[in-house]
Amino acid sequence: MEIKELTMLYDIVLHAFLIRDAAGKYEFMKEATDAAPTGFYDYIVVGGGTAGCPLAATLSQNFSVLLLERGGSPYGNINITRVENFHINLADVSPTSPSQFFVSEEGVVNSRGRVLGGGSAINAGFYSRASPHDVSKNGWDGELVNRSFPWVERVVAHRPEIKPWQRAVKNALLEVGVSPYNGFTYDHIYGTKEGGTIFDQHGDRHTAADLLAYAHPRNLTVLLHASVERLLFLKGNEKILTHGVVYKDAKGHKHEAYLKNGKSEIIVSAGALGSPQLLMLSGIGPREHLKTMGIPVVLDQPNVGQGMADNPMNAICIPTTHPVEKSLLQVVGITKFGSYIEASSGFGTNSQSIHKHLETIWHKGAFIMEKIMGPLSKGRLALMTTNIEDNPTVSFNYFKNPRDLKRCVMGIKTIEKMIKTRHFRKFINPSLSVPELRNISAHMAFNLIPKQSNDTTRVDQFCKDSVTTIWHYHGGCQVGKVVDKDHHVYGVQALRIVDGSTFTFSPGTNPQATVMMMGRYMGVKILRKRLGEAAGV
Repeated sequence: MEIKELTMLYDIVLHAFLIRDAAGKYEFMKEATDAAPTGFYDYIVVGGGTAGCPLAATLSQNFSVLLLERGGSPYGNINITRVENFHINLADVSPTSPSQFFVSEEGVVNSRGRVLGGGSAINAGFYSRASPHDVSKNGWDGELVNRSFPWVERVVAHRPEIKPWQRAVKNALLEVGVSPYNGFTYDHIYGTKEGGTIFDQHGDRHTAADLLAYAHPRNLTVLLHASVERLLFLKGNEKILTHGVVYKDAKGHKHEAYLKNGKSEIIVSAGALGSPQLLMLSGIGPREHLKTMGIPVVLDQPNVGQGMADNPMNAICIPTTHPVEKSLLQVVGITKFGSYIEASSGFGTNSQSIHKHLETIWHKGAFIMEKIMGPLSKGRLALMTTNIEDNPTVSFNYFKNPRDLKRCVMGIKTIEKMIKTRHFRKFINPSLSVPELRNISAHMAFNLIPKQSNDTTRVDQFCKDSVTTIWHYHGGCQVGKVVDKDHHVYGVQALRIVDGSTFTFSPGTNPQATVMMMGRYMGVKILRKRLGEAAGV
């Protein structure tokens, strides 16, 4: 690391120390119950998640910003901050959990972030950039992208320590032909690599909320437990202008926040479920659906809620002959047939584990998983109620496109070849055959899908029976359909959407790095458009 980079990193760490107290609380962060009934800001960001935090921090360099987060703080909660407790929040289905449980129409159990930092506070932590192809396909400025990723990485990204299980995964991937070996890198490159992680060498998680250390503390206000119920519009002369929001605090009291002037904007960063849900509850969505729900139509926009996708994940569970290290995703095989192969080990021993009914196997277990790129299969989202706290209903139509299923089959077959290599001999009981492992895995899959067959010779049926999620769902407010290339909502002034709901595909092997980068990237674009060189970014 060069002296200039070290100096910049030192400044960031020092700044974070100065603006956070001993409990990790930023001086500009408070409960929504302490907020005034009304406020005025240059920018209002709805959702303090993976995109919203870097976006708000960037905009605050030059303007007043209100960041509204429906959940609480990640700081001081060891179930969020500690790597060994990763699985506990996913098991917590209480109303105050930082992980909000939902089930897709297909029966796949899933989670969405309900905490400052969003999905980066509850995920498995893998950090890997989007590919250059992804950047080009999204129409992003490559130079600014390459400046925005390091801005994120200086605060949250780390190199993991590779221990025996992950080393075996790496070596087996290379032996079965997922090559070359690309060493440690954040970049998306065909072959096998060690990626980054947002867990540091001490096992502490660094979420998107840590990027608020970049904020101008006098320009940013972060309100916790602030649930935005609807956007406010002014209509006239065939124009629709967004000018404010209504949000509710933890005691149920309503507050209003408004934009200061005609150059101000509201930016929704509520995630792939929350952003289309909020648009619909505010009257922007398919006319007939809104009328059915009793919501006055502000703008008939049939594409809101469409194009929902979740990259299906399938895994081979391995009851190991001896205990293995606790490790989350660290190594990835990026294949040319469209499957990403990753692994984890040693989780599930806690009584609160989502796999607690499987502890007899999982106390010494691990798994190797594959996630397909894309995906090509698409579903849709719709409202169930008019309460923002309730989950909408969502379908992802896993494997509806046969190319998705073909990629899964090829990924599982690659994993099965890996298991047969010499690198796993010391981990796997030799009496367990590959079909037996596949059968165990199908019945251990954490979904509510009725199993169609006990035929372990059919890999395609295994993919359908054992499908689960790796929390990379996206869509619902896609670029070119709901928002333009600069993320303005079509037909509405002073309203943008910046988060994974705008994606038509999941970028890279794991999207969190790209979503954090996008928050920074769009913040810089907005400042440069408004201020030119005076923006200083």
